[in-house]
Order: sequence, then C-alpha cells, then structure tokens
Amino acid sequence: MSISKDGNEIYFTNQSVNGSISVICSMQRKEFGKWSSAKILSFSGKYSDLEPFLSPDNLSLYFSSNRPKSETDTTSPNYDIWVVKRKKTSDYWGSPINVGFPINTNSDEFYPSVSEEGNMVLTSTRNGTKGLDDIFYSALNNGVYSEPISLSDSINTVAYEFNAFLSAKEDYLIFTAYNRKDGFGSGDLYSSKKDKNGIWGKAKNLGSQINSNAMDYCPFVDETNNILYFTSRRASSTNKNAFMNMTELITEITKYENGLSRIYKVNFMVD
Repeated sequence: MSISKDGNEIYFTNQSVNGSISVICSMQRKEFGKWSSAKILSFSGKYSDLEPFLSPDNLSLYFSSNRPKSETDTTSPNYDIWVVKRKKTSDYWGSPINVGFPINTNSDEFYPSVSEEGNMVLTSTRNGTKGLDDIFYSALNNGVYSEPISLSDSINTVAYEFNAFLSAKEDYLIFTAYNRKDGFGSGDLYSSKKDKNGIWGKAKNLGSQINSNAMDYCPFVDETNNILYFTSRRASSTNKNAFMNMTELITEITKYENGLSRIYKVNFMVD
C-alpha cells in the first residue's frame, strides 16, 4: 500500500488468495475523517496489477503489471514497472506508461519505490543479481534512468531480497529478506541506513515487535507521521482443541490474524 503525503489518499493491491486476480484500489479521506469505499482505479482490473507506489509529490503512481506493452504487443507477458501521472492531485490519473528500458527487461520487475529526486529501487530477477531476487537501484539523470545495479551485500545476498521501500531523502531502506539466520521464520523486514559517504550499512532485522514467524513484507513508511505499514500473513494461535458449532469456527477462521495477507501498522523511527 501507499499513502499520500497529506494522508488523504490510500492506494493498495487487492488480490485473490492464489494471485490469479490482482487489482489496484484506492480510498479517499472525506469530511470528518471518514474514508470512502474502496474503488478499482480506472486503468486497473483487466490485467494483473500490483504494488502501487505514490511518488513524494503525489503526482505519479508507479506499479507493477503484466499488461502488454502496446495494443499490438503479442510477446509473452512479464511483469514491468508502469506509471500513471496527473498534473495536480485533484485530476484523474492518465493512461499507464511503461517506464521502459533499462528499468524493464525480459525478466520480471516488481515493487517500485521512488525518492524525492526520482531515483528508484525495484525488485528483479534480471542479470546482475547476487543470487535470486535482488533489490536494484537506478538513478534518474535529466529524466533518464541509469542501468539498475544490485545493491551491495550489506543488503543483497545469494538468497531472496525483495519489496524495498526507499525513504524520500534516500537515507534509509526497508525491505524483506527471506529465511535469514537471524530471522523469525519466512520473510522478515530489515532496515539499512546510508552513511554520509553514501554507503549502505549492514541490514538489521526490525525485531520481534514487528516481524512474526510468517511472511512479513511490502513495507511503506508514512514519513510525515512516522508510521510503518506492512503486509503480514501472521496467524494468532488458538487454544481451542475443538469447535462446538459453526459460529465458533467461522469466528476463528475469519479473525484478522488468520494467515491471509493483511495490512498492519506500527509507530516507527529508524534507529
């Protein structure tokens, strides 16, 4: 999910359990702090769209999609980074634009996150990875993206690193790493800070107050209010050994922490 700087817009992925349906939805804050009902964005709903990221100026919405690059494109679809734009926040979003090479390749590109300068981090399996999924960084120079490079071994390993949030000032990064020795099980959230020389520090696990023994992923920080939002598949344990009726059963399997991908939030400051 991604939240506008003023806190009045939320964008998020709504996906079926098996991933066959994936759309981008939004909600707006109305009078008296009430939220509108969720709606599918005008450009979404036909293809598999996911992982929206709203730029710090709130005028560009980046996302990953397997949509064809053009109406005449007949190649096998893969996931690319796309963007929709608007001139002001009260405008409707324009048509999706493929960000193009060198951001996109014949491999899959996921989870874009963009700083105030327009520089991007993304997840990819492209050439240049240190193993499996890696987090890549691309600088924006005069409106042109540089060749993405895999971040250092302070962040990437021979295993899976993915879903990176880049702070607006590029002074810290939060991402998911899978099944590390210092983890709590499955995917955990880690942070890395950049020093005054522009070097990323060794990533640190965010700890048991945030991470669980299930998959914890898709971080986004509301830097105005210091709130970390993330998705988790955690399930709270139950002491029940038997269910006496359907009401008890349905209550248990439909509770919030039931192993499905839910969005959580926690007050957050980078150490």
